[in-house]
Amino acid sequence: MAESLPLEMLTYILSFLPLSDQKEASLVSRTWYCAAQNALREINVRYNIPVSSASLSAIKSLGLRGISCIGLINLDGSPASHQVLQSVAHYLGPHLQSLCLGGGSPTEASFVALILGCPALRILDLSGCNSLFTSGTLLAHPETAQSVQKALSGLRELNLAGLRDLSDPSFNQLSSCAPSLERLSLAYCHLSFEPGLARGFTGSQDYHPAKLSFCNLLRFVKERAGRLHALDLGGTGLPPETLKALGQVAGLQLQELSLHSCRDLSTEAVTTLCRQQPGLTSLDLSGCSELTDGALLAVSRGLRHLRCLCVGKLQRLTDAGCTALGGLRQLQSLDMAECCLVSGRELARALGPLHGVPLPLASLRLAYCSSLKDASVFSMIPVLGQSLRVLDLSSCVALTNQTLQAICTYLTHLSVLRLAWCKELCDWGLLGLREPSEEPTHMPQPRPELEHQDSGPKESSLQPRGPSLLVLQALQELDLTACSKLTDASLAKVLQFPQLRQLSLSLLPALTDLGLVAVARGCPSLERLALSHCGRLSDEGWAQAAGSWPRLQHLNLSSCSQLTEQTLDTIGQECKQLRVLDVAMCPSINVAAVRRFRDRLPEVTCVQSRFVGGADLTLTL
Repeated sequence: MAESLPLEMLTYILSFLPLSDQKEASLVSRTWYCAAQNALREINVRYNIPVSSASLSAIKSLGLRGISCIGLINLDGSPASHQVLQSVAHYLGPHLQSLCLGGGSPTEASFVALILGCPALRILDLSGCNSLFTSGTLLAHPETAQSVQKALSGLRELNLAGLRDLSDPSFNQLSSCAPSLERLSLAYCHLSFEPGLARGFTGSQDYHPAKLSFCNLLRFVKERAGRLHALDLGGTGLPPETLKALGQVAGLQLQELSLHSCRDLSTEAVTTLCRQQPGLTSLDLSGCSELTDGALLAVSRGLRHLRCLCVGKLQRLTDAGCTALGGLRQLQSLDMAECCLVSGRELARALGPLHGVPLPLASLRLAYCSSLKDASVFSMIPVLGQSLRVLDLSSCVALTNQTLQAICTYLTHLSVLRLAWCKELCDWGLLGLREPSEEPTHMPQPRPELEHQDSGPKESSLQPRGPSLLVLQALQELDLTACSKLTDASLAKVLQFPQLRQLSLSLLPALTDLGLVAVARGCPSLERLALSHCGRLSDEGWAQAAGSWPRLQHLNLSSCSQLTEQTLDTIGQECKQLRVLDVAMCPSINVAAVRRFRDRLPEVTCVQSRFVGGADLTLTL
C-alpha cells in the first residue's frame, strides 16, 4: 500500500523516523530509496567523507542527490586530498551550504580552489586547520581575496576554534571575505589582551601582528555589531575588563555567547554583561571558576529571555544561587554539572511552577553534583513536568532506588537518562518492587540502605512499589555504567526498548550471557553499546546476541577478559554497520586477530591493547 503513496507523502512520513531507520527504509524499494534520500536532505544531515580515492564515486553520487552538508575527514596536502577537493567542488560545490574541514591540513591553494567552487556556503568550519594560517599569507593576494569574497558573500557562520597560529592579518583577511557573518567561534584561540584596554586605550603599540589581539577582535565586533548574533570565546582566558568592553559595543545585540573555561571572569563582569546584553537567549559560563552566587542572580535579573544556561564546574555556586533561577521562566536547558555544593533543595523551588505555569525545561544536567540527595530530587522531579526529555544524574552517588522510582513515575517522556556511577541502584529499583525487608514508606521519605541480594528478587517476595523502568518507552539513550549492584534479574526484564539507540552497561560485574542475550532481543535498534569490564561475558553469549544488532556502529568491549577471536568473527558476520570497535585489554584477543578482522571490515576503526615490556601499548588500527 505504501508503494501507492505519492513520493512527497512518503518523504514526509519517513522524515519522522530516526536517521538509522531512514537508512533501513531506503532498502525496501526504489521508491522508498528516493523518499528516504529526500527526507535525509530535508533534515540537513551531514555526510562525513573520508579523504581517499575510494570516496570519489560516493562524492559524485552525493552530488547527483543534491546533498548540501558535508565534512571531510583526514584532509591533508596529498594528491589524494587534492583530487577529493576537486571532486567536491565540481559535484557538490554549486549547492553546498555547510562545509566542515575541522582538524584537516589542506594547502592554501587547494582551500581557495574549493571555496571558489562553493558559492552557496552558509556554514564553514575551519577549526584546527592550523596549516592554513601558519604562513600568515592566506588570502593576502587582493585578486584572490576579491574572488573568495564573492564566493563567501552569503556565509553566516564561521568556526575558527583551536587555531594556534591565527593572527590579526589572517583573521582580517578571512573575515573581510565574509560580509554577512552572524556567528563566529574563536574558542581556544590564542588571544592577546592589551593592558591599556581597561582605560579605553588601544594605541598602535598594543598591536601584535603575530597574534590575534583582542583590540583587533573588538574592532571587528564594532564593524559588524548590527549583524553579529553569536560569539564563542571559550577557553581564551578573557579578562573581566575585556568582557565589559565587548558588552558595551554600540549596536551589539548578542543572542548567544559562550565564555566557558574563561577562569578569570568575575561576578562583577558577568553582572555588567547582563545589563549590557539583555537579549541573550543562550549563555555558557561553565568552568568560570571565580563566579559566585551573585553571577546567577545577575543572570536571572538581566536575562529574562534566556533559554539555555550552562553553569557547570562552578565550585563556588551554592543553593542560595539556585534560588535566582526561578526568574528564568523561558529556560529550556540547564547544565549544572559538577556544582558540588548544590544539594538541590532550592533548585526544586526555583524550577517549580509560577502561577500554575511550569518551566518549559527540556534538558537538565546535574552530573557529579555529589551533594544531591533523594529528598531534594523527590521534590524536584514532580515539578519538571512532561516537557523534560534529557536528565543526567551521573555520579550523584547518594541517590537510591527511590529516586529512580520518582523518575519512572513522573518523567515518562524521557528520551535520555544517565545514571552512571549511581552505585546504590539495584534490581528492585529497576523492577519497581519493594525489597522484602523494606517497610512501606511514602516515596519522599528516606529509608535505610539495604544490601543487594546477588540472586535477585525472589518470586515469593515480590511486592509492588511503583512503576518499573519499562514505562520509559521513549528512551533513546540509557547509561547505567558502574551501577554495580544490577544483575541479570532486572536487566533481562526491563531493558526492552525498541527505540533505544545508545546503551552503556560497562562495569557491571554481575552481567552474564543470559542478560546480554535478553538485552539484545529487547533493544534491537542499538547503534552504540558499551560493555567494558563485563568479565562474565563469553563467546557463547555473543554468538546468540550479535544477530539482534545489525545497526550497531560503536561497540566497546574493552577488558572483557573471556572474549576471544571467536567473538570478533561473530561480530564481523552479524554487525555489518560497525564503524568503531574497542577490544583493548582483552587478553585473548591479539593484534593478529584484530588485523584479520580489519581485513574483512576495513572501514572499522579498532582499538586494541597489549603489554610490551611491562607497559600497556594501545593500538588504533
